[in-house]
This record gives sequence, structure tokens and C-alpha cells, in this order.
Amino acid sequence: MKPWELLGETRTPDGTLLSLTRRDTALVIWVGGKILMSSRMHGSEEAMAEMALKHLRTVSGASVLVGGLGMGYTLRATLDLLAADATVTVAELIPAVVEWNRGPLGPLAGHPLQDTRVRVETGDVIATLRTSVGRFDAVLLDVDNGPDAFTESSNASLYNDRGIASAKAALKPGGVLAVWSAWEDRKFEQRLRWAGFTVSVQRVRARLKRGGPRHTIFLARR
Repeated sequence: MKPWELLGETRTPDGTLLSLTRRDTALVIWVGGKILMSSRMHGSEEAMAEMALKHLRTVSGASVLVGGLGMGYTLRATLDLLAADATVTVAELIPAVVEWNRGPLGPLAGHPLQDTRVRVETGDVIATLRTSVGRFDAVLLDVDNGPDAFTESSNASLYNDRGIASAKAALKPGGVLAVWSAWEDRKFEQRLRWAGFTVSVQRVRARLKRGGPRHTIFLARR
């Protein structure tokens, strides 16, 4: 078996090692020696965008926040669903991930950062939410492996009551918050309901019709 080729590495703000590797055609981002995401499994990210944005397909001037750039698949699916005059803000905590998407990761999702509708904000998505009252028609969060912070310890503040309140405040009336998770989390679902959201939870395959592990999509409408 071929060894993994190291394409880049960096540290998260809390000091955890984040690395990008390639073997044959597969690219993988690792965090702390564990797989965070793979180019072979991205169907659930695309499904999240479809579920969250279906009401915006024909809306002129829609404004959407994508929290977490990853390998660009969520952003690409978002762009494919929106009109030409939409604005998509991408909040990515780690500058190296943005650079990887401008480099070796770019071709995977068709270079979404080159789309003129995209605005990149390098920093914590919670900061973007707290300064964006009533700004977004939809907020898509895929910043970690789920409501239990895995990549970066500070992500926990995104999923607590205060973080949920910030996400709700950033949405326009009728706006949708979508959260990707590798697992179910009944406590997080309940926190969304306590915040006044109308909530549904969907389970989808990582590779959609081709199988793979099941992932959870939390959909919360303001």
C-alpha cells in the first residue's frame, strides 16, 4: 500500500495538529491523527445544502453563511443552488484551510473560491454570527464533527445556548440553520427547540446512494 503524501500541515488555535494528505486520488484532512474529512465521502454535505436552501433557489439577492470551508463541497453545493446575484460568506477559522482550497483541494469541488459570489472571512464563525444580526437567509454549519467539538475546543461555544441564540439572531425571519454532524445528538436537538426553532432531523449516507456511514443533518427554521 502506498504511503500517505503530506501536502500541508498547520496547528489549530488550541495547538492541535491539522494535516492534509493524499494517497492516489484520495485527499484526507486529519486532526490530531484522526480523520476529519475525506474526498471520498461528501454526499451528506451536499444533501445538507439541498435541504437548507431549497426555498432559496429562485430568491433574488439571497445571503447565505457557510461556516467551515473544509474541502469546499458544502460551498460548491451552496453555489449551485443559488441565483447569480446571491452572496455567500464563508467563515473559516484556519487560514491554511483557505490556502489548501486555493491549491490542491481546489479541483475537488470545481474551485468554488473563484466564484465572484463568495466572500471569505478568516476567523471564528461565532464572531461572524454575533456581528450579523438579521443578515442571512440561511446558515450552514460544518465546522466540526458535530455539536461535540472535535477539531477545535472553542467550537463548543457554537453549540451551546448562547451560540444557538447568536445563530438565530443572524437569520432573517423564516431563515434556516443547518448543522452537519457525524452522529445524532438529542440534547442539541432539544436546545434548538428551546431556542424557538422549528426543528427536523435527517439521517443521510455519506456517499448518498452509494452508501457509507450515516450522518445527521439538523434543520432549524426561525
